[in-house]
Amino acid sequence: MHISEKGLVLIKRYEGLRLKAYQCRAGRWTLGYGHTHNLNIGDVITQEQAEAFLREDIAQVTALLNTQIKVPLTQNQYDAICSLVFNIGMTAFTTSTLLKKLNVGDYSGASAEFMKWSKAKVNGKRTPLPGLIKRRQAEKALFESA
Repeated sequence: MHISEKGLVLIKRYEGLRLKAYQCRAGRWTLGYGHTHNLNIGDVITQEQAEAFLREDIAQVTALLNTQIKVPLTQNQYDAICSLVFNIGMTAFTTSTLLKKLNVGDYSGASAEFMKWSKAKVNGKRTPLPGLIKRRQAEKALFESA
């Protein structure tokens, strides 16, 4: 499967576009639409470069999902999971209870797992973040709208 335009819009909405590298709330250097690889303080890109980074990053996510998910998904379910994985990272997803529940066909149980990913480390402590709560709610609603 591939992410749809609706899925890309969801990711762009919650990641936001930043053309100059900045430290996100979790302390990671970030640029473009949530790109976090090979960045240096002060890096600046164009919107076209941000779009290219997003396509590259999404390609990695979809390649992972297409090997790890063993059950059929609707496009909305796939898009919701793409957004989640884009945000939490591939390693976190591959060891998640969400994936385990999904792969045994427990779609309802998988949906319930989205909200467990609404915290980030802030000053060394896992803290619920309003932006993550809203994002997880949107992803969960999209997943359930299948």
